[in-house]
Amino acid sequence: MAADVPLGVLVGLGLVLSWSAAEPERPRARDIGLKVGVLPPGALNAITDVAGVTVGHATVIRGDDVRTGVTAVRPHAGNLFREKVPGAVFIGNAFGKLAGSTQVNELGEIETPILLTSTLNVPRVADALLDYMLALPENAGVRSINPLVAETNDGALNDIRGRHVGREEVFAAIRGAQGGPVEEGAVGAGTGTIAFGFKGGIGTASRRLPEAQGGYTVGALVQSNYGGDLTIAGAPVGRELKAAGGSADGSVIVVIATDAPVDHRNLRRMAARAMMGLARTGSAASNGSGDYAIAFSTAPELRIRPGAPLREVRLLTNDAVSPLFLAVIEATEEAVYNSLFRARTMTGSGRTVEALPLERTIEILRRYGRLPRVP
Repeated sequence: MAADVPLGVLVGLGLVLSWSAAEPERPRARDIGLKVGVLPPGALNAITDVAGVTVGHATVIRGDDVRTGVTAVRPHAGNLFREKVPGAVFIGNAFGKLAGSTQVNELGEIETPILLTSTLNVPRVADALLDYMLALPENAGVRSINPLVAETNDGALNDIRGRHVGREEVFAAIRGAQGGPVEEGAVGAGTGTIAFGFKGGIGTASRRLPEAQGGYTVGALVQSNYGGDLTIAGAPVGRELKAAGGSADGSVIVVIATDAPVDHRNLRRMAARAMMGLARTGSAASNGSGDYAIAFSTAPELRIRPGAPLREVRLLTNDAVSPLFLAVIEATEEAVYNSLFRARTMTGSGRTVEALPLERTIEILRRYGRLPRVP
């Protein structure tokens, strides 16, 4: 990775590491014994449990007021313009700037990595994503590419007007995308986000269906930056912590991946279920919140190759998609919890946002029967 990452980005990543090293690693939701839903997670409980999916972050922390970044989700490691994947975007509330969404829903295809960032960085990130895609050797002569870039507003902790994410950070996130465990919390696009009045960030989770239902995997990755009445596995954690959740306004992006053979129509239906997962966490879905879900399938037989001959593919029936709906709901819910559990307290632009207090949260979850009581 170091050969591909510009020095300025490496310096930013170094600041993140030195800034967080003083604190012990915070657990994920399952590390404290919290089980969400009924379906089992994948091996990593991450979106990267879907074969071929990789995630990369570039985190930018400078001085007292720059707290931002970009996160890249790659459906596969190849040239997405030459091997597009079926995709869909669902809008829960459209107070946001999701570049590229209209073409995705018109054609049912995703042809670039999916990038998440902060609001005013969207045009710069989209431009850099175009640079990346146009520079791929197979894309010489290409005259139209649809960059897919989503955002939430990190202006409370970050100098958002400075628009500190550009070409170097975008290239670093894409080229650094890897499979395996996904870094969560205040990293990449989640560096400066706030959720329910606590430090939010990036979170991920997955679910695997039983073999009788196809054995498919569904993964979710969230950029949490929204408010409401924080509820964890049904327990009123926000109220017990006397946390009003701050403003209900904000935004949240959910990226859903699956290896199931489903087309644009059913991917959009899957994406819609992400809003149910957010509702379980206490989302208020307010007028000022941009709530979006992007879904795609990695099934090799569904890849769209321009100029390739037509071929017959077998899609899941509508009835067979129902278990995938549940998987989306559960994975989205748990991904939000992981974004909160893993995020650390952060100060930026003259404001400090505390991390979710884990000891008190664990005590509340025990009291409401969501965790075993200590003998």
